Amino acid sequence: MPADLSALLPLVLAALLVLALVAFVLLRRSRKARVIADEAAAPLARDVLAEGAAPAPRNQALIDAPPAAAKEAPAPTAAPAPAPASAPAPSGDDLTRIKGVGPKLVALLGELGITSYAQIASWSADDVARIDAELGRFKGRIMRDQWIEQARLLAAGDEAAFAARFGNNG
Repeated sequence: MPADLSALLPLVLAALLVLALVAFVLLRRSRKARVIADEAAAPLARDVLAEGAAPAPRNQALIDAPPAAAKEAPAPTAAPAPAPASAPAPSGDDLTRIKGVGPKLVALLGELGITSYAQIASWSADDVARIDAELGRFKGRIMRDQWIEQARLLAAGDEAAFAARFGNNG
C-alpha cells in the first residue's frame, strides 16, 4: 500500500498547485477596483496642476460662507480700539477678486503692506520669493494661482480679458 501512495504523491502535489493557482486567479478577479488600460480613452488620473490643465472649479458658496465655529463677540465695555495698522487702506483694491486670495490672505497681505493690484502686478521673482516665504500655509499660491497675471489684468481694468482667462469673481 505505501508504494501506491508514493506513486500518487506527484499527482496530488500537481493538483494542489493547480488549485492554488485557480484560487489566486478567482480572488484577483473578484477585486472591486480594477484599472483597465484603454489606449483610446483619456488617462484615468490627470494632475490638475499639470501644465495646460484647466484650473479646478471653485465652490464660491463654501468660500463665502462664515466659519461654522463663529461665535458672537461680547459687547465691548471700553471705547473701541483703533483699527489695526494691518488693515488695508480704504483706497486699496478688493484683492479677493484675485482667484486664490480670500479674507485670510487679504489680512496677511495687508500686514505686509500689500493692498493693491498694482503692487502685486509689479512683483519681481525676488519679491515673489520673499512674500511667498511669509505666507505660511498659503505658500506656493502666488505662482500656482497666477496672482501676478490676474493682478496685471485687474490693475489695467481689463475686465473682459480677466473674465475670459480666470472667470468672473466679484
